[in-house]
Amino acid sequence: MQVTVHAAKTNLSKLIEAALAGEEVVIAKDKQPMVKIVPFPRSRFKIGILKDKIAGPGPDFFEPMDNEELALWEGGGE
Repeated sequence: MQVTVHAAKTNLSKLIEAALAGEEVVIAKDKQPMVKIVPFPRSRFKIGILKDKIAGPGPDFFEPMDNEELALWEGGGE
């Protein structure tokens, strides 16, 4: 569907719904296509996806490193 800028201002919510439903929505100025409304891809990221799958507590990043580990980080170890 192609609409004018004025129609897009008036019907923005409907145009967004149309784009989310898979319809191609183009906004034109003087019959020249200018922009297209497209939905962002939906992420399937889920917080806690590895919960109960990792054994034991994770590292405590706020605890100081021992001297051997610190030397490795600073390039002084092998």
